[in-house]
Amino acid sequence: MSSNDTPTLFIGHTEADGQQFDAWSNQPLLMSMEQGSLDWPSSCRNGTCRTCIGRLTRGEVRYEIEWPGLSSEEMAAGCVLPCVAHPCSDVALQQGE
Repeated sequence: MSSNDTPTLFIGHTEADGQQFDAWSNQPLLMSMEQGSLDWPSSCRNGTCRTCIGRLTRGEVRYEIEWPGLSSEEMAAGCVLPCVAHPCSDVALQQGE
């Protein structure tokens, strides 16, 4: 593994309860939250059902799929699907739209 392949550790926060979790750049936010024992609604884990939808209140994410199940308006408003969103910085998430 080269240094460019080494995952980056960011810090994630959930807004409602202020819980903190390790947010690794090489995995979706939902997986990082679950590894940190945070309870976040989820179902399909592939970006289509929208059960896990939240609003990114701080930070940036990227998607490895071409287009997650969000409209361009939702994306512009900060909505994210943690099941397929990978952190690019420290992040804060608010549950729901």
